[in-house]
Amino acid sequence: MEYYFKTRLKGSIVLTPSFHQNTMLQKDKTLYKFIWVQKGKLALEVDHIPLVLEENEILPLTPLHHISMRKIEGNYLTLLFNSNFYCIYGHDNEVSCNGFLFNGTSNVMRLQLSGQQSVLLHEITDKFAGEYNIKDNLQEEMLRILLKRFIITCTRIAREKFSINTEKEKSFDMIRQFYVLVDNHFREKKRVQDYADMLHRSPKTLTNLFSAYQLPSPLRIIHQRLEAEAKRLLLYTSKNAKEIADILGFEDLSAFSRFFKNMTGESISTYRKRENGRN
Repeated sequence: MEYYFKTRLKGSIVLTPSFHQNTMLQKDKTLYKFIWVQKGKLALEVDHIPLVLEENEILPLTPLHHISMRKIEGNYLTLLFNSNFYCIYGHDNEVSCNGFLFNGTSNVMRLQLSGQQSVLLHEITDKFAGEYNIKDNLQEEMLRILLKRFIITCTRIAREKFSINTEKEKSFDMIRQFYVLVDNHFREKKRVQDYADMLHRSPKTLTNLFSAYQLPSPLRIIHQRLEAEAKRLLLYTSKNAKEIADILGFEDLSAFSRFFKNMTGESISTYRKRENGRN
């Protein structure tokens, strides 16, 4: 059964086992998503990148990501919400997921649940379903609390993945801040030095920090964010390469073409033709 709640201020939260059948939700470009395979597996594409989610895997996605369901072999659950219902930016001190679970690159985080973690999330979603049937003036806030619990639980699972303990929290928060800054400024700021200045650290300090967590280098993350946005504009809009180069802040088309070729190994026109031909 699908559960949909909407507030007077255009906030929405949805719990559904059939996202692939709901064209209205698929077209809504304001929704954050958790896709949770509860049984079997799910083949999908995120920004035209093929993925196969196995049982008890969760995939967090931002409104920027384009999803296409390819093959469903089992059961999955999707939890969706928009910023009008719960703003992860405004409440980052509560859930600490901004730039961690959710960022704009196409290199999305996959969370593998243990049996205990799966039971815990099942308890939360069961309470979601029960709360939808209680029609009173407390319902909205109760749903928001349950959403926060779900996000915090996923954040903790992700922290375990990176072995983040109390001593490492401060350093990892800087990594989260870096991702957030890149999401906000990648069009006009393309050097690590730009972000190091905003974080009051040296580029070398940032590079060493990312290396300690076995993450891509800060420069690579900037480039991956640019690459993801370039591909989205090429695949999901009718803008030409010159227009996209301007949007992404490149000096000219040739600079954009060189960047794209270095990142993907093929030309802009070849990539667009090949990917569009797959649809």
